[in-house]
Amino acid sequence: MPGQGQGCCGHKTKERPEKEYKDLIHRLNRIEGQVRGIKGMVERDAYCPDILIQVAAVNAALNSFNKELLASHIRTCVTADIREGKEGTVEELVATLQKLMK
Repeated sequence: MPGQGQGCCGHKTKERPEKEYKDLIHRLNRIEGQVRGIKGMVERDAYCPDILIQVAAVNAALNSFNKELLASHIRTCVTADIREGKEGTVEELVATLQKLMK
């Protein structure tokens, strides 16, 4: 199971399995391409509703990315921390969920 550790400046890090890493990067690359496409639409003076539909697609893609990353975090880091008796992990998860649901 992947571990989490302290990165530079006291920030937590996580070593991800290669497949998870590649899947996340692939999703982000697609989202980045969608955002570049929206920029191009604005530059070409595209019709506002067409741009808005593309923005909604990017929002949906980002939400999907968040769901996958959150599920992975709960299955690995949160579960491991709870087993190790790290009580602050649940509060950290609650705070993260509150930020995501604004």
